[in-house]
Amino acid sequence: MSKPFTIRKVTSDEDLRGLIEFPWCLYRDDPNWAPPLLSMRRELLDQEHNPAWQYLDGEYFLAWRGGEVLGSIAAFVNPRHNATHDEYIAWFGLFDCIHEGEVAASLLQTAIDWATQRGYSAIRGPASFTLHAECGLLIDNFGPAVLMMAYNPPYYADFIENAGFRKVMDVFSWAFYANSAEQEAATERALRLAEKLQRREKIHLRTFNPRNRKQEFLRLRHLYNHGWVNNWGFVPMTEAELDALIASLGILIDPNLCIFAEVDGKAIGFVLAIPNLSEILRRVRPRPEVPELISLLPIAWQLKIRRKIECVRSPLMGILPEYHKRGAAIMLMASMAKKLYQSRYRIFDTSWILESNQDMNSMLAALGARKYKTHRFYERKL
Repeated sequence: MSKPFTIRKVTSDEDLRGLIEFPWCLYRDDPNWAPPLLSMRRELLDQEHNPAWQYLDGEYFLAWRGGEVLGSIAAFVNPRHNATHDEYIAWFGLFDCIHEGEVAASLLQTAIDWATQRGYSAIRGPASFTLHAECGLLIDNFGPAVLMMAYNPPYYADFIENAGFRKVMDVFSWAFYANSAEQEAATERALRLAEKLQRREKIHLRTFNPRNRKQEFLRLRHLYNHGWVNNWGFVPMTEAELDALIASLGILIDPNLCIFAEVDGKAIGFVLAIPNLSEILRRVRPRPEVPELISLLPIAWQLKIRRKIECVRSPLMGILPEYHKRGAAIMLMASMAKKLYQSRYRIFDTSWILESNQDMNSMLAALGARKYKTHRFYERKL
């Protein structure tokens, strides 16, 4: 029997500070966790500045034992999701907890009760707070965390399933490895096919133009929002959300790692890859008690001078629906993989891909990519 604890809604600055800083207590001894900058964590949780909270409605909760935080959870509703997918569901996210089943059960029940009291038909998650950000529960390969991909201990799955949640969707992470002769040969074969398709479909590939940055980002948002419109759980990104994402990733964007596909000068698809900043964050270990500038200096040095990052990840990709069956995807992915083999990077991570997206999963397998991580969305009917 664990010692008594309480679940309280986050209402004060002290509560918010406890929520912001809790991961540093929970993951203190975990070498695979990539601690964010404190400012990144604040921006995520600040409902006045996180653009997703312009349309979300919800609350944060903490489990306390005396003055010690034991766990956290958010319960919220996304009206844009419900309108887009004709559902009436709530969501949970920010689920972090010490290894105590009673604490986890109480946190999850708090989110369930929040959704039940408001009449929602189900509660789904985890997501913090949209599918454009960290979402899903990591259920295998608990190795080093990857930028903008959820990381958690293995025991969370048992806690969530014990609370009556069941799998609703898995998403996969695939990777290309530069030291794999087999993968490189598969990519070369795909490139030869892609060249034939390019000539047949009259598709031209080009890289991001940094001199026309604003227009290029508008193209990215248009292609992303229209390219995934029929996918499970997808809700178009707002202009404010894209602006915030680009601002947060701005220092990482390499024009050579953003490829557009065009037909007659019109962009019909793109793939964007960025260096995996989590590799540096794991080494520098920024933490709340250390002024952020002291952490930023070694981060900037490793990113811009030492340039010691092995992995790039593709967080954004989009192809207009009418070109899904015309080879644009294989052209973009094969070209990006080729760039990997010619660069200093050793791993090209393409995540995440819905398990239901059979075309993309089959294409990545044919290109020689390896499926290496799975994240899971859970749902409980109410």
